[in-house]
Amino acid sequence: MREILGRLGRRRRLLSRRNGGKPEVLGAALTFAAAWQWPVLPGVAPDPEGRARCGCPDPECTVPGAHPFDPGLLAATTDERMVRWWWTNRPTAPIILATGGAAPCAVSLPAPAAARALGALDRMGMRLGPVVAAPTRWSLLVKPYTMEQLGELLYAKDFVPGSLRFHSEGGYIALPPSETGQGQIRWERAPLPGSASPWVPDVEAVVDAVVEALTRTGVSAPEL
Repeated sequence: MREILGRLGRRRRLLSRRNGGKPEVLGAALTFAAAWQWPVLPGVAPDPEGRARCGCPDPECTVPGAHPFDPGLLAATTDERMVRWWWTNRPTAPIILATGGAAPCAVSLPAPAAARALGALDRMGMRLGPVVAAPTRWSLLVKPYTMEQLGELLYAKDFVPGSLRFHSEGGYIALPPSETGQGQIRWERAPLPGSASPWVPDVEAVVDAVVEALTRTGVSAPEL
């Protein structure tokens, strides 16, 4: 028995070393892909030699380490074997979600405004789904929507903060617990535990509530 436990312990330590001390990244990627059926792929890790915040060829990359590069976004998959192979060989790679299709989309805004908006939404009793927090921007996950739906939604509004970004078909966001060139990606509002894919609200409800919340809190235009 001691010999068996010893072998298991060595396997855990080996896995930890192979995953840069972060086997939870592989576990999270497998949950997203296999359990939740969210298509994911590895992002560009920060430059291992420390010369730049991103390992891609662009020296002025605006989302360092938090975007796909090789493979490209079209390679995103829910195949467990592919996901396991990717993160076994690239253990420090960020987890990139390809938004749209059957996967959630997202609405993102600058972190200070997002924090105020979430506080206001809580006071309003607005039900939110998972919220992903990067150091500079937070992303509210929403149900898949088309560009036509988004266009009609925005056209009907008198005012939409210019800093709102919409991640739909052909878009992407980095998911926790990724480490990017800008810092750690974390859950500001974590999904409820369970095997089923988390509930997410409609984009209309989120945009309406966020715009109203930002208006109520008096967030100035430069901050948006």
